[in-house]
Amino acid sequence: MNTVTGGLEHQSINIQDINTEQICSTRKSDPGKQTILFLHPEIGLGQAEPTLAMLDKFAPVYAPSHPGFGNSELPRWMSSVDDLAYFYLDYMDALDLRNVILIGCSLGGWIASEIAVRNTSRISRLVLAGASGIKVSDREHSDFVDQFNVSHQELDQLSFHNPSFRTGVLKDQSEQALTQMFRNRESTGLFCWSPYMYNPMLRRRLHRIDRPTLILWGGQDQIVATDYGRVYSREISAAQFSVIDQSGHYPHIEQPEVFIKQIANFCELV
Repeated sequence: MNTVTGGLEHQSINIQDINTEQICSTRKSDPGKQTILFLHPEIGLGQAEPTLAMLDKFAPVYAPSHPGFGNSELPRWMSSVDDLAYFYLDYMDALDLRNVILIGCSLGGWIASEIAVRNTSRISRLVLAGASGIKVSDREHSDFVDQFNVSHQELDQLSFHNPSFRTGVLKDQSEQALTQMFRNRESTGLFCWSPYMYNPMLRRRLHRIDRPTLILWGGQDQIVATDYGRVYSREISAAQFSVIDQSGHYPHIEQPEVFIKQIANFCELV
């Protein structure tokens, strides 16, 4: 059953025989105007809805849960970020989304990059926030904190600059929240484990991105260094790079107003 909150609707759709949960605008997209496709990070769509509601004031928003995340189905054959990239190309075709502002955060940024090096025919602008996906350090070191080698509490502290956004101790979470949290972690392991959080070929392919690109980074990101984002930016022709202060790895959660203002200015939504 679909539920509506404000201008956003929670619904289930079927893409290539994959039942997919999403949050989307109650308004239909206009082929002549811009549409926003938001690809969530490895923590899922949790805490993102206020930001999505603000983005929806500028253009219709579509925010699916990746296969294997949230309540979205995970088919047996799907096991790589490459699979997710093609899933979203099919998703945009199925919904006939055009003039898409493609926004990806962390894992979502990696997926967005993989989409953009393949086909940008439906994309007008690309926004990557704390994106993973490339290798910057030498082979002996990881660019990202290994979330599977630290406690939940430590990962929580590293992810958010502002303590008020941290999820806190697990025993205080609802059963539903815990189920989704662990499902998201399991799927992150499936898609991102080997090699951890990158595709060895992606960095060499970023030059293929032919759409205006904005790369945003939390100024206090302790999951991956700001310099990683600067390298990412240099690999994409004419990409802009901007730091959002007072934010950890998820600026769309900690600094939504600044996050949205940067996107609105870059995409000429104001």
